[in-house]
Amino acid sequence: MKAMVLETCGPVHDRSLVLKEVPDPRPGPGEVVLEISACGVCRTDLHIVEGDLELPRLPLIPGHQIVGRVAELGPETQGRFQVGERVGLPWLHKTCGSCPFCREEKENLCENALFTGFHRDGGYAEKVKAPEDFLYRMPEGLSDLQAAPLLCAGIIGHRALKISGVQPGQRLGLYGFGASAHVALQIALHRGCECYVVSRTPSHRELARKLGAAWAGGPGETPPELLHSAIVFAPAGPVVLQALEHLRPAGICALAGVTMTPIPQMDYEKHLFHEKVLRSVTAATREDGETHLAEAARAGVRTEVQVFPLEDAAKALTLLKESRIDGAAVLRIE
Repeated sequence: MKAMVLETCGPVHDRSLVLKEVPDPRPGPGEVVLEISACGVCRTDLHIVEGDLELPRLPLIPGHQIVGRVAELGPETQGRFQVGERVGLPWLHKTCGSCPFCREEKENLCENALFTGFHRDGGYAEKVKAPEDFLYRMPEGLSDLQAAPLLCAGIIGHRALKISGVQPGQRLGLYGFGASAHVALQIALHRGCECYVVSRTPSHRELARKLGAAWAGGPGETPPELLHSAIVFAPAGPVVLQALEHLRPAGICALAGVTMTPIPQMDYEKHLFHEKVLRSVTAATREDGETHLAEAARAGVRTEVQVFPLEDAAKALTLLKESRIDGAAVLRIE
């Protein structure tokens, strides 16, 4: 099969991803093989390719927002899916089920978790294998290309909304407006929240307004109202202080990125006093995924996508790095 293989980490424009012919995956016990039709391009993929995250292995096929059809069932599968069914494979590839966090129903914090496109080969390829227990049935009404971003951008946005504590009728700030934020905005609006967006990119602010944001401004601007909750999607530490300043007393700020530049020194009274809360978001559980996909279908979420062929994965990542993707980038696998 064809795959974009990461052989050495480095700046994405240096073509560290190589199009190669590699062996088809063979399913082990409890695994299935998917024939991939679409794979979302995530900022975490960019961190992996450029070496911002310490990788457990190389070479590696990145990608973890995968939509495809079941092509082959391995031994000891339990019949959750049939050959030909449309399914999705997210970032969470497998958990141990036995560590303290798994036993406490916090599998997103599993001490032995494996992640797609990080520990195991991912979706920048024609096929992928995965445990059947960690696959999702995909909702109807969305094409494969539109559905792919729901599998990480959407799920992380869902968990970030949960961690932020925002309630219907309250004011929510979104800092950074990429793939995850543009899905989270639609879900929040469906719940009856009023959304305020801060982004450094004019086209992103325009998209936010188009999707229903009450206000969208640049990094130096202040929302016209204090916020009940905020989610920081931008991987920039100084933005955290900005979000905290914009919170009302008892507000919650959730940090949704997998990495972030250093957060500057805080002023206690300005940033944290009056019972403000600062929390991070770490991965997601299967329950998060199931709940999100169902809610996205009910809310009529429509992802804005820019489509690239498999061999242009590096180009898509470069445009993502330069904030030149409006919505989400998705690879079409043909």
